[in-house]
This record gives sequence, structure tokens and C-alpha cells, in this order.
Amino acid sequence: MIRPDLLRTFIRVTELASFTQAGEQLGLPRSTVSEHIQALEELLGTRLLQRTTRRVTATQDGLVLYERSKDMLAQLDELQGLFRQDDGALGGRLRVDMPTVMARKLVMPRLGEFLARHPALELEVSCTDRRVDLVREGFDCVVRVGAVNDPSVVARTLGHFPQVSCASPSYLAEKGTPQSLDDLAGHQLIHYVTVLGARPPGFEYLHHGEVRYVPMGGALSVNNAEAYESAAMGGLGIIQVPVHGVLDDLEAGRLVPVLEHIALPPMEISLLYAHRRLPQRVRAFMQWLTQLLGEPGVLGTPLAEEP
Repeated sequence: MIRPDLLRTFIRVTELASFTQAGEQLGLPRSTVSEHIQALEELLGTRLLQRTTRRVTATQDGLVLYERSKDMLAQLDELQGLFRQDDGALGGRLRVDMPTVMARKLVMPRLGEFLARHPALELEVSCTDRRVDLVREGFDCVVRVGAVNDPSVVARTLGHFPQVSCASPSYLAEKGTPQSLDDLAGHQLIHYVTVLGARPPGFEYLHHGEVRYVPMGGALSVNNAEAYESAAMGGLGIIQVPVHGVLDDLEAGRLVPVLEHIALPPMEISLLYAHRRLPQRVRAFMQWLTQLLGEPGVLGTPLAEEP
């Protein structure tokens, strides 16, 4: 009989191409990882991995087992939760990555509620704005804000963040407050990019349901949401951000909305995971997060509705 822990070890070694890295993520000594793979190969009567001094690669049989194992383990997770009457029975480790501002302002203040529902669950949360490698870095799921263009992962929509265009009082005092899209020609846009060197098309807005752009200059590009907001408060230009992230700054007057009559496209919030079947612990987290984001006032209110 093939033990699930042997399959989990095999999957991590295959994905990471390393016995050592797999052991670190699973909390196992390298020798135990090697023993698991050897036991699995003996049970199946075939070589699953090709080992060299530099890397580990799956054989043809190993690739077949890898694809089947992911589905089998997901089915096992689903089966184990099928007859539970209490969500608190969920256990194990859940590793999640999400944007920094979303974690700090929305998720962390309420995370105790989720852990109270599932006291046997161990949660690891990574907070970053970079595009992590979901598989190689060992995440069960990743929360992303914005468009998702990765065919290698499954994406489920959790909700949408309404956006606001804003700038600091000092910037507007110097440059003036734009009253129309034409006025943006005399303004600076702080550019937010996921990869430095890229350049967004400009100020975005909605026109009859279609996203359009006004090309704008700007001396600064950043790849971190908190730096993006700080740059705006420092008077470096106009930003377009989810309302929830700058609500305190808007209420305190540190940032001022501009072009409030111009409708902006909402930013999609997605949960990404690697396998076709959703593990029970990931499903529970997704349901809780969807419920949280659906509460009145959590996502903020759009400052303009498209006619």
C-alpha cells in the first residue's frame, strides 16, 4: 500500500528538483526524503527520478505518477473532510501568499476568526507584492490583485476592489487639480509595475465598459504598494489604487481624490492554486476570505459609477 506521505514527498522533490529543498519545505531530513523516494520506487517497481550531482528530474514513469498523485491527494483531502460535521477538524499546514497592503489592512486584523474556526490548522502567511512561484516556493494558494495571465495555475475570483485616483495636497497645490482627462497632459503619474523596466500604458478609466488609457509622463516607477502610496504622499504625482488601501489617508486628508466623476475599472481579487482539485484546507480559507471581502464596507465604495 502506498502511503500518502510518500506521494507528498515525491511531489515536492519533483517540483523543486531537489531532495534538500523538498526536505526543508516538508520539515524532513534529506535522508528521510531519500528513504521515501526509495520506498516508493520499490513499491511501484520502477525508477521515478533520475539523480545527478547537479539536479533531479522525473523519468517518464515519474511524470505519470506526478500528475496522478496530485489528483489522488486532492481527492484524499476531499474524502477526509466529506463526513466531518465540524470545520474545526481541519488540520495540517496552509501556506499562503498575499499582497502586503491587503494583508496588513484587511486580512491580519480578522485572521483570528479563521484560526478560531480551525484550531488544528497551522497557517504560514507570506506578504509580498512580487509574483511568487506558487509551486517552487511551496504555497498552497496565492491571493492576487489584478489580472491573472498564468495558464499553469487555477484562478478563482473572490471579489473586486474599487479604485480611486488621488494625489497629495502639496502636489495639487503645485500642479493644480485636473478637472478632465485632457488636463492630465500637465500632470505626473507615478507608475506601478510588477517588474522594473516595464511601463504601464498610463492613466486608466472606463468608457462604455471598455478600459481605456491616457498616456502620461512620470519620473518614478515602483513595484511595491506601500512605496507607491508613500510616493504619492510625498508629492511625486497621481496614483490609482484600491480604495481600501488608502481609506485612512483620504479621510485624514493626506491624499485627495481627483477626477471623481471618471469611472475606474475595479481590480479583480483572485485565489490561485496549482491543482485542479481544491484541497479542503484551501477551500475553507477561500470561503472565509470571500465572506470577509463580501462584508459591507470592507472593499470600500467606488467614488464614481460609469454612466
